[in-house]
Amino acid sequence: MEISTRVTSFKNFFSGKKGQNLGIVHSMNYEIPGIFRLESGKTLSHVRIEYEMYGKMNADKSNVILICHALTGDAHAAGFHAGDKKPGWWNIVIGPNKAFDTEKYCIICSNIIGGCKGSTGPSSINPETGKTYGISFPVVTIADMVNAQKKLVDHLGVKQLFAVAGGSMGGMQVLRWTVSYPEMVKKAITIATTASTTPQQIAFGAIGRKAITDDPKWNGGNYYGKKIPAQGLALARMIGHITYLSDASMQKKFGRAQQKEIGPDLSKISSEASSEISSEASSETFPDHSSHFQVESYLNYKGDTFTKRFDANSYLYITKTVDFFDLSKHGSLIEGFSGVTAKYLVISITSDWLYPPYQSQAIVSALSANGVDARYEEIRSQYGHDAFLLEEGQLNYLIRSFLSQILVRDIMNQNFYSVSRDETIENASVVMVKEKVNHLPVVSEDGKLEGIVTSWDITKAVACKITELDEIITRDVKYVYSGERIETASSIMEDYSISVLPVIDSESRIIGMVTSESISALIGRLS
Repeated sequence: MEISTRVTSFKNFFSGKKGQNLGIVHSMNYEIPGIFRLESGKTLSHVRIEYEMYGKMNADKSNVILICHALTGDAHAAGFHAGDKKPGWWNIVIGPNKAFDTEKYCIICSNIIGGCKGSTGPSSINPETGKTYGISFPVVTIADMVNAQKKLVDHLGVKQLFAVAGGSMGGMQVLRWTVSYPEMVKKAITIATTASTTPQQIAFGAIGRKAITDDPKWNGGNYYGKKIPAQGLALARMIGHITYLSDASMQKKFGRAQQKEIGPDLSKISSEASSEISSEASSETFPDHSSHFQVESYLNYKGDTFTKRFDANSYLYITKTVDFFDLSKHGSLIEGFSGVTAKYLVISITSDWLYPPYQSQAIVSALSANGVDARYEEIRSQYGHDAFLLEEGQLNYLIRSFLSQILVRDIMNQNFYSVSRDETIENASVVMVKEKVNHLPVVSEDGKLEGIVTSWDITKAVACKITELDEIITRDVKYVYSGERIETASSIMEDYSISVLPVIDSESRIIGMVTSESISALIGRLS
């Protein structure tokens, strides 16, 4: 019963206290010195990176976690800017006692190059011309974004990142980090992402871009200081947002509910398109152009608000960057991940049809084929792709347990005592008394686990006048591998009411022992 209590404590240990908000936070910026060379061979100068930092670096700067944002995200991942009513975009997992615990870790999030939230992008001033870049801004890739982040990390004096984490396009950056800078990343967390963009995903991006470029106000990308291509940008956002939801979430949120008040909504349609629709559709089949359904109004709202916070050219560049993303080499994702050393947590979302679970599973398979320690988890949610921003409980549990993950090899005792099955009970009992142990693994000549014998087994044998050890060995032995999580060992101990587990390798050779006492001691150190 004591063992069971201890194990349960360990199972629940990482649940933690209720998370707290960070309060007011501030953005910072860093200018990359000299020339920044892009993957295309083109260069940029005076590249500015906007970033935010939460928590403090420890003395050796080994507690730093880099957060990579998604398509339309930014550096403001958590906390509040002065006057804000809403916190940063990943506030549910960043802060004291949350998954990315700012009492333990230093969290950094930077705006990508090519963006429009403080880092250099199409809306920035070209230092060579003194004018806005517009579409003269060079094409950027996920690798370019990561290389710019690497410059920032180097500037901050960080030699190795404890972890890199991100969802969607942020997950692509995580993947690229571990490929480009394997020695820099200890742990990696990807959520709802892919290692290679599919034709369907590219198609949605293409429609969104066309909506922008077909807007007359886009003017070939030269709209700065003029009216922005709001209609095109809003439509692009509406198209994109549909892919972030699921049928189940839309059914739950909207169903077929109609607006209580139906008014004209022609502002969402160009004048040319409006007149064309009017001439071709009768009042019987299409009575007006209003937003009849609540889902229509919702999408209109999402589109309109997006135009007030994002640059159309940045949207064009970044979506194209996502389309080109492909980590495979010579058609092989396994080859693409060769050289990766980071421990991985790969999370998918059951209802995500933008980046469905099979794409995360493909990442895990390719990593595992390279001998990478890769753990796969699914978030069960009806929210679709957006679940990586919404499922607070599941995200906090999965991320917290991974970041605090301790493996069997970390606490197993490698200096153990064993016996062979042809030993006498007397000899086994002498070893137990001398070495003060209650369990002895029984091994073959080549070190393979054959069974286990306990002090209780020997006591019963003496009472029954049994002398040969082979007669009392327990052969159905529960065991663990050194690379398994300590939670796995503790669960086995609880389920079978045992206090010791042999640790074996892939060839069934015993390499250590893990005990309930060592697990209890671990909890004591971490509490």
